Amino acid sequence: MPGGRSRLYSRLACGLGRARACLRKHRTLHRIRDSRGRPPQSPRSAPVPAPRGFISLDSITQLALRPLASLHSLVRRHPRRLSAVLLTALGGFAVAAFGIAPMAPDAADLPQRLVSEAVVPSDLERQAEDLAFHDLQLWRSDLTRGSDTADNLLRRLGVSDPAAAAYIRTDRWARRLIEGRAGKMVQARTLPDGTLVELIARYPAQDDAQQLTHFTRLSLQRANGRFVSQIDTAPLMAQVRMGSGTVRSSLFAAIDDAGLPDGIAAQMLEIFATEIDFHRELRKGDSFNVMFESLLADGHPISWNEGIGRVLAAEFTHAGRSSQAVWFTDPATGKGAYFGFDGRSKRRGFLASPVAFSRMTSGFAQRLHPIMQTWRAHNGVDYAAPTGTPVNAVGDGVVEKAGWQNGYGNVITLKHGGDKSTVYAHLSRIDVRQGQRVSQGQSIGQVGATGWATGPHLHFELRVGGQFQDPLTIARQAETVAVEASSRARFQILAASAQAGLDTAGSTRGARADSE
Repeated sequence: MPGGRSRLYSRLACGLGRARACLRKHRTLHRIRDSRGRPPQSPRSAPVPAPRGFISLDSITQLALRPLASLHSLVRRHPRRLSAVLLTALGGFAVAAFGIAPMAPDAADLPQRLVSEAVVPSDLERQAEDLAFHDLQLWRSDLTRGSDTADNLLRRLGVSDPAAAAYIRTDRWARRLIEGRAGKMVQARTLPDGTLVELIARYPAQDDAQQLTHFTRLSLQRANGRFVSQIDTAPLMAQVRMGSGTVRSSLFAAIDDAGLPDGIAAQMLEIFATEIDFHRELRKGDSFNVMFESLLADGHPISWNEGIGRVLAAEFTHAGRSSQAVWFTDPATGKGAYFGFDGRSKRRGFLASPVAFSRMTSGFAQRLHPIMQTWRAHNGVDYAAPTGTPVNAVGDGVVEKAGWQNGYGNVITLKHGGDKSTVYAHLSRIDVRQGQRVSQGQSIGQVGATGWATGPHLHFELRVGGQFQDPLTIARQAETVAVEASSRARFQILAASAQAGLDTAGSTRGARADSE
């Protein structure tokens, strides 16, 4: 109510002000007219009496202001009563408005129209007959095992077909299904009685150079009562995934906490090995962001290499200092490598690790020998990896030795420039010969457990002038190259895109990398 009074007083005051302004205007006009007829009198001169029958302007002003003054006095003496009268009047207007609104037509009185249509269901017996004559075919999937035979593999796939088992045992292509390394992805399509209609197996490409780009597809089909097999190489499809994490104990533990495959940690070790000693310098609180490939074979995630391909971009923050890397393929040469965002190559004269996707189990330091059970200097670096994992040359060179050597087992020694040489021991297979020239990154053998080894791993040594040196230190000291000037613009676009992706990955830190 106090607010209502103040508004009422304001409106009355406004009205009085307007009336006074209007009267002042008329008085001014009257003076102007009077001055045209005769000169205006001085304020000190005596007033001129108005003619008879003529009402003066002052009289008009007093007559006009008299009702307003009375109204103002009334409002001051009876504010509450006037407020009640105004509220009652406004309430009356509201009731009138409410009474007028419902004059619109009622929806219930509008004309309605009902539309009906008969729905006749199909004959249930006919549907049952159609289902009875429909050939039901089932797909089942599994992975091959090292102890698999044709019979037990088909049995796990729900296949009951002796002819198919016999064909797998005898056909030169189909026999590869149960030969070689385990872990092949197998799908089988059968009839309800277990008869095999089609079988497809997918596994790594035969050529090591195509491990991250292609896969081998083995197809087995029944046509006109006979089986036909076919083997071909098809390209893998890549999807980009991202993740991030924080180190609390080790890089591999942080990778596990982030829900990422161990192979991501192995690649990051290789990418940043020349800048960070992950074996000695890693600190609690270091963090990383990463973008990598998830590989698909015919739309199915692959079962080898942990289902991942190459790390596309990575960022590692160590002791408050960030290092970035992005994979860039030179359009002129077709060769790719990791570069920092400044255009300097992460790849040096020597690779930090000869084995991709592996875990370093022993560094260049004193250790308890696993066989001799004595403390000895470990003159190399050990990388744990499954038997058959490719071993790559860390630099360009010539094969100085390729064969057996006591505790080293199958060993390869490469001679490099500058009195440097590298040793690769405990191999299960040697793919080079003495005197052969090899290039950096070329596969020269496979991981094994020959010689004095308690399990499959690679023992790697680097010698300078015949003296053992820490391979990681030598790799860090090697020279780097920069992006060619002709490719600089393309690289900068790629680096900007990689930075945006890494920033997005960093914003998800703390969440597991389950989304693409």
